[in-house]
Amino acid sequence: MDLDAFRWLLTDEGQALLVRATGLAGTGDELHVQAELRRTASPAAVAAALTQVELRQRARAKFGELADRLYFTPDALEQATRLSVATHRASRYRVFGASTLIDLGCGIGGDLIAASSAGLVCAGVDLDPVRVAVAEANLAALGLPGAVQVADATEVNHHAFDLAFADPARRSGAGRTFNVDDWVPSWTWVEDLLRRDACVKVAPGIPHSLVPADVEAEWVSDGGEVKEAALWSGRTATARRRATVIGSGGLASLTDEDDPGVEEVGVGAVGDYLYEPDGAVVRAGLVTAVAAGVSGRLVDPKIAYVTSDSSFRTPFARGYRVLEQLPYREKQLKAALRERRIGRLTIKKRGVDVAPEALRKRLALAGEEEATLVLTRVGGHGTALLVVPF
Repeated sequence: MDLDAFRWLLTDEGQALLVRATGLAGTGDELHVQAELRRTASPAAVAAALTQVELRQRARAKFGELADRLYFTPDALEQATRLSVATHRASRYRVFGASTLIDLGCGIGGDLIAASSAGLVCAGVDLDPVRVAVAEANLAALGLPGAVQVADATEVNHHAFDLAFADPARRSGAGRTFNVDDWVPSWTWVEDLLRRDACVKVAPGIPHSLVPADVEAEWVSDGGEVKEAALWSGRTATARRRATVIGSGGLASLTDEDDPGVEEVGVGAVGDYLYEPDGAVVRAGLVTAVAAGVSGRLVDPKIAYVTSDSSFRTPFARGYRVLEQLPYREKQLKAALRERRIGRLTIKKRGVDVAPEALRKRLALAGEEEATLVLTRVGGHGTALLVVPF
């Protein structure tokens, strides 16, 4: 979508078309909907309206019901922060004591929305004029204050703000890149930004060795899925490693200060309960902190499973009651599952070379029972555990 098309969509005529397109979406096939809309609008205008309808539907996974009032571009929506994660980040800004924030590469304004909603005075810059226009429209749609302009983040003097936030583009000509040398702005620029009070959104797979000294790395999961990592610097850094878990019951965090290490929790045989740490915990290297929290131990020094003889509820791990250990060899495992009349099987694995879907087909399951099977290493040996979630 070009800038003129988006600006037209914000006019009274464009808004009326968008309302009609929203009402017609899903009522018939796409060609019929387009034909109905083209009775009163040009093909380009119809395309712009229908694109927004589709993007709003896709955006509900990230923005909830707010998505129906916001505007998007396809690539910027993919890169946008999930609202729950941005809201958590904005709350950290407030705890830090920041009252002003500059977003260096604001995209469509997802992080600006969260920060402005939290009461910060916000400004955003982006090189893309369309994204800047969309960010402005999104703030206006929600009645939120904030200034946005077209500018190069690397050339903006941001020292007048309490805090700087950046979300470098992690894409090259070949698509998404995990090489920091391909980031825009560059990793060198990021390192320089992190010498002051700042927060930088990064990919969850960022190596621990790349995190500069005196910078906190926080991994965040939402609904059980790791969404992103963020680097906190200056006075905003309160730990070296942090795992933050957002769920239906609220938010919880673990840091390296909660982590006693492998020597303290130990490694041992599987007990009555097995715990699968959240992905953010695993990424942050805080599995032994979970073990300490459930009075447990690791099943293997290199595997992110925790076992305990006691039942605990923890936001940092999924818990399972261990029913029995089954044969690990495939032929004997197949016979054991048939004997137990298991026809529906969830297969979880860590530390073993197994493709769950391919294995499920080879097992040729038949029966009325449902079960969960964990395939992992215990003490260096392949192990199959029949478990039930609790």
